[in-house]
Amino acid sequence: MKFAHKFVELMPPVIEDGVLYVSIEFATAVHNCACGCGSKVVTPLSPTDWKLAFDGETISLWPSIGNWSFECQSHYWITNDEVQFSKKWSKNKIKTGRKNEKTVKDKYYKRKRKG
Repeated sequence: MKFAHKFVELMPPVIEDGVLYVSIEFATAVHNCACGCGSKVVTPLSPTDWKLAFDGETISLWPSIGNWSFECQSHYWITNDEVQFSKKWSKNKIKTGRKNEKTVKDKYYKRKRKG
């Protein structure tokens, strides 16, 4: 599966399947889940969330997108506009991943407050 990408200021009221919308102004990328379930996926772009690379033609987002709160629980990467599905995570791995994300955010914002 491949995504088209559109740079927008504000997200449109209807998110089209197969399109990754990127708002640089609001540091956010939005798309419908790559599995086709229709759930809207919001990926905030920040030092502790997702990173975006645009090479002039294609977009990549990292880390992977794990839709753990969706029924589908799909897990994939978007690299050069292409979706690469990854293994689903166990409940324990999801819990550990969320704990690690919180630790990273806490450390980052603690450093920012000190600096």
